[in-house]
Amino acid sequence: MSERALRGTRLVVTSYETDRGIDLAPRQAVEYACQRGHRFEMPFSVEAEVPPEWECKVCGSQALLVDGEGPEEKKGKPARTHWDMLMERRTREELEEVLAERLAVLRSGAMNIAVHPRDSRKSA
Repeated sequence: MSERALRGTRLVVTSYETDRGIDLAPRQAVEYACQRGHRFEMPFSVEAEVPPEWECKVCGSQALLVDGEGPEEKKGKPARTHWDMLMERRTREELEEVLAERLAVLRSGAMNIAVHPRDSRKSA
């Protein structure tokens, strides 16, 4: 087919296929309702697992399945803090030893924290 034959057609928008002669899968209409009172139906295959919640077509909030079980509560993990992750890697005795070493370095004056290395480059 030459390129000129397709010029002017809307290939992206228009489909030239038809549903004639095609047997669709058996379907069921499932009804959902949101908290704002909107009710709507969604078609699903008879073999499909029907989700307990769906986005409302009208307002976009979560709609629940009418006459169905609610969504399962997901178990949330407790938030892990920096301290929790540190304690997974080190014991309290190891942490006290590291602290004592760092305090000894600071007290000896071997590490000058008053002057930042970047500040010394600017003045030179």
